[in-house]
Amino acid sequence: MSLRVGVIGAGMIGQEHIRRLTTVVTGAEVVAIADLATDRAERLAAATGARAHASGTEVIAHPDVHAVLVTSSGPTHADHVLAAVAAGKPVFCEKPLATAATDCLRIIQAEIAHGRRLVQVGFMRRYDDGYRRLKRLVDAGDIGVPLMVHCAHRNPTVPVSYTSEMAMLDTAIHEVDVLRWLLAEEIVSAQVLTPRPTRRRFEHLQDPQIMLFETAGGVRADVEVFVNCQYGYDIRCEVVGETGAARLPDPARPAVRGDARDSTAVVTDWRERFGDAFDAEIQAWVDAASEGTATGPDAWDGYAATAVGDATVEALKTREIVPVDMEPRPAFYTGAQQ
Repeated sequence: MSLRVGVIGAGMIGQEHIRRLTTVVTGAEVVAIADLATDRAERLAAATGARAHASGTEVIAHPDVHAVLVTSSGPTHADHVLAAVAAGKPVFCEKPLATAATDCLRIIQAEIAHGRRLVQVGFMRRYDDGYRRLKRLVDAGDIGVPLMVHCAHRNPTVPVSYTSEMAMLDTAIHEVDVLRWLLAEEIVSAQVLTPRPTRRRFEHLQDPQIMLFETAGGVRADVEVFVNCQYGYDIRCEVVGETGAARLPDPARPAVRGDARDSTAVVTDWRERFGDAFDAEIQAWVDAASEGTATGPDAWDGYAATAVGDATVEALKTREIVPVDMEPRPAFYTGAQQ
């Protein structure tokens, strides 16, 4: 029997996941869709054989819905996830888990009270083949004890609605999760440096930014966020250890020789760069949700990323090194993660 999924939020990423659940992933079907733009929900529902609902609350409560996928706006995530947990339904929530750390803690408390994992957070890079190979090298000790990590997250452009704070909350949040996952350590402080801004930015936006993090074990990590680089969507990560260094591989692209040049195309879109990772992520969620549980990045991972995000935004404002205010990790979340 297929997992019957209700989708809350039918914007760009919601439509991507609806397509994925309908045409790529096995073992699932979309049976309910809700969006603030009711005409969009109705159009997508008609195209997929689902039913359009007036609200996320209706989707979660409907008896035909076995599991919930949340891709609505960030400020709505906490209420939808809490409602899904209260209903005992597995829930996949795109990042962020919540926009406030206190709301993340409410979700953690609700899930612990339920007694079984139900929440998975959408940190899809853990499912990318390159990152997984990098993780295996680090865990195996092939480069010795990690000392430093260098990351870059570059977008060709961003819309005018993009703000300086979103460089952390919407962009570098993926690097924050990757750092915690690769190193198996929490981040304890954040600092932000602001180089000379690019002339290609909007006047209200500080771009680029360099974020500096320290982990509990003393690893230093720098994350360059440059969202108006113009040339492509470029994701980089290198872990430097005591005896070697390991670098995230670039996406496979053929080298082309012609016109006296040897060139390789650069990916320009996040969907192209991480499409396979998204597919693997949602398949893993469907497989676990079919058993009434969740695997992969959990509610604690969502909380930790939000707590680091809060410190980083404060560091951008104050230009100071800001400690990360984080509660002790509950034993409920100490099991093996994807």
